[in-house]
Amino acid sequence: MQSHSDIKKYLEKRLIEENSFWSFEKSSCHNLSDWNLIKYVLIRLDLDDIKYLFQIYPKSKIKEVWLNELIPQGDYFLEMNICFALLYFGAKRPRQYVKTMETRMLKKRMKI
Repeated sequence: MQSHSDIKKYLEKRLIEENSFWSFEKSSCHNLSDWNLIKYVLIRLDLDDIKYLFQIYPKSKIKEVWLNELIPQGDYFLEMNICFALLYFGAKRPRQYVKTMETRMLKKRMKI
C-alpha cells in the first residue's frame, strides 16, 4: 500500500498532466492543501484516480469538499454530481439529493 504522501504526489502529478493548473504559477501546483487536492481531483480526474482520495482522506472530508465546492455549481456539474451522489455518497435518489443539497448550500452561503 502506498503512503499518504505518495498518493498525494501521484494525484498532483496527474492533475499537472491533465493541465489542470494552466492559469497558475507552476510552483503553486505542488503541495496543494488537502481541500484543493480533493476539489481538483473530483473536478478534473477520472474515477480511477478519485478512488485514491478515499484511501487517504475520510469520506466525510471528501463529502464536505464536494458539498461546498461542486454542489453549488448547479447545472455546470449536475451530471457529475449525480454520479458522485450515487457512487460515493449513497444517495437513493441522486438527482433529487443533488438539487436539495444545492439549494441548502446556496442558502447557507447567502447567510454568511
